[in-house]
Amino acid sequence: MPETIPSDPAAAISGERYLEVQASPEFQELRSRLRRFVFPMTAFFLIWYGLYVLLGAFAHDFMATQVFGNVNVGLLIGLGQFLTTFIITGIYVRFANRNLDPRASAIRGDLEAELEGRVK
Repeated sequence: MPETIPSDPAAAISGERYLEVQASPEFQELRSRLRRFVFPMTAFFLIWYGLYVLLGAFAHDFMATQVFGNVNVGLLIGLGQFLTTFIITGIYVRFANRNLDPRASAIRGDLEAELEGRVK
């Protein structure tokens, strides 16, 4: 009697096979690309946020400098934190769509093809 594809195809692939894929050069390159993006971007944002906190704590006069109306430097930098978050998110999505997703899809495709080859 021929085997059928289980409702969860991932369950049909052994844990050892997943460990082999994780150790593969393709997967390591995927992780490396992710880390080369995420770590510097995280460091940039944490430094930017830390600067905001330090300015708020120690540079009261600078942060209170009026820019226009009731808007001061502290408010603009605070809003800049939100803007930076959205910009970083957009950059990450673009990076992932161009660099990570195609590689991840190729790895997943190889595993799925291997599963289909075993089941047929």
